[in-house]
Amino acid sequence: MKHWFSDGAFRAIVRNASYLGSSNVVSALLGLLALACAGRGMSPALFGTLVVVQAYAKTVSDIAKFQTWQFVVQFGTPALARQDVTRFRDVTGFSFGLDLASGAVALVGGMILLPLLSHAVGISPADFWWALGYCTLIPTMTAATPMGILRSIDRFDLIAMQQAITPFLRATGSVAAYFGHLGFPGFLATWYVSSLLGDGALWLFAVHELRRQKIEHALRPGLFAPARRIKGAWDFVWTTNFAHSIWSARNAGSNVLVGIMLGPTAAGLFKVALTFFDAAGTPASLMQKSFYPEIMRMEPSSTRPWKLGLRSAALAGGLGVLVALLVIVVGKPLISLVFGHQYLESYNLLQVMSAALVVSMAGFPLESLLYIASRQRAALVAQALAAALYAALLIGLTHYIGIMGAAIAYFGGQCLEAVFQLIPTIAAYRKRHTLSHYAPEEVR
Repeated sequence: MKHWFSDGAFRAIVRNASYLGSSNVVSALLGLLALACAGRGMSPALFGTLVVVQAYAKTVSDIAKFQTWQFVVQFGTPALARQDVTRFRDVTGFSFGLDLASGAVALVGGMILLPLLSHAVGISPADFWWALGYCTLIPTMTAATPMGILRSIDRFDLIAMQQAITPFLRATGSVAAYFGHLGFPGFLATWYVSSLLGDGALWLFAVHELRRQKIEHALRPGLFAPARRIKGAWDFVWTTNFAHSIWSARNAGSNVLVGIMLGPTAAGLFKVALTFFDAAGTPASLMQKSFYPEIMRMEPSSTRPWKLGLRSAALAGGLGVLVALLVIVVGKPLISLVFGHQYLESYNLLQVMSAALVVSMAGFPLESLLYIASRQRAALVAQALAAALYAALLIGLTHYIGIMGAAIAYFGGQCLEAVFQLIPTIAAYRKRHTLSHYAPEEVR
């Protein structure tokens, strides 16, 4: 371990993860406070409806959005390393144009589909207009360009600051809604405003950093003209878009599927378990956010990024074992304290899902390693196969054994995705000598 930390890149990954972790600990606690107020301030059915409305908007945005932050990191980080500002401007302009286009399509599509799906996902006619209004948040949820800019410029401290804004505002508003007895409309409005202001802060940070770096006109939107100057641009964004759409169906869409199969109350229970699972898996997600930009500064034909991935996986996997044990020990009293006894059934789900923590945390470098090897299509195929099998497991197991089947299916889905991504990663490593750092890009 001492030898690992002698590697500057490994230290940078841990340092940037620490920046994000400093805000995520506070954010997780604030998020639990907001959920606790919502869970205690409404009936389980209304709490489930709130969860479904938020999950519906997030699912629509995730399906429609392009992973523009990955595009900026993939193509913009090497450009900045070469001090090619013109190239970086093309990358961010293309990325911003995609955000605008996908946000508009997602907004229209989400509003059109909601009347057709509202009854199926458990949204009552009385709450329909509230849900429709929440859909106006979708365009801001699809934009990821500012996140990519800040990661490329290595300003993880600003990202950490921004990530605390939304939970703080949501917790503050939820406390006010709880003590003010504002009910479902009050909590929904609080979640809406907090998300809007938090996303707006990310844009402000990105614009300020671009000005500080003296990179002008970086957010001038464009699609076809800059894409012609960036070889592989459309292939990359479409592949990562499909991959993230699949990820959305497996995660945010899980609440919607559980709501369809078992009703909004079960969706609320599953949301509580997922909240604890996501909070417990925070160390791996933080390392992934700093791992990807760091390896993009390395030559994939060397062994360095692959060794870095192995070390990061070992560290994250070890943390996963400790975190899973901690979740099993403190999960039940914490759920009872935060949400109340009516949500204790979610602890049974969490016990099963905690086993997936080790798998998901240890496997976090796989997707990034496939991207640096220009094997994004292999990552897409792996995620598609795992998601399809997960959806089948979720529907089948919830039908036969109820809510516990959702937890078992979630564990199975995590294992399948790790295995399906590991196979092409090993193949890419064996053929690393054929890789080039600037292979995805077109030389001017």
